[in-house]
Amino acid sequence: MNQGHMVSRLFFTLMACFAMAMATVAVAQNKDDVFKGKLFPPNVILENQAELDLSKEQFTKIRAAVVEVQANVAEYEWDMREAYLKIMEELDKTPIDEDSVIEHAGAALLAENQVKKQQMAMLVRLKNLLTNEQIAILEAIENK
Repeated sequence: MNQGHMVSRLFFTLMACFAMAMATVAVAQNKDDVFKGKLFPPNVILENQAELDLSKEQFTKIRAAVVEVQANVAEYEWDMREAYLKIMEELDKTPIDEDSVIEHAGAALLAENQVKKQQMAMLVRLKNLLTNEQIAILEAIENK
């Protein structure tokens, strides 16, 4: 495989990773998600809050958890964006500094990993705020 082809593949792979990371709480929104029925994104909980009979305390804590994650994720999204911009600058050079591209790709992937960790922690926190009855209702909704 020639260097140009490898760089193109790296670019498209990195851009795909970036696009995936930009979706907030994407971990639990996909229909084929391995966590489906186990973890519930905040929008599903809030869309069904009347049926779940969420208490004011639960609603307040859910909102706080979502706001906290959004604030934390924003910082990492900026880091990812910066890393991808540096990669793009490197890809415009001839010859391309492979070590620099890989270094920036590593930084982008570390930031993406932090986003996913934050999202996972929030989803677990949300489930822990729910009663067993509320979880059963959401499981039934998710499995329709």
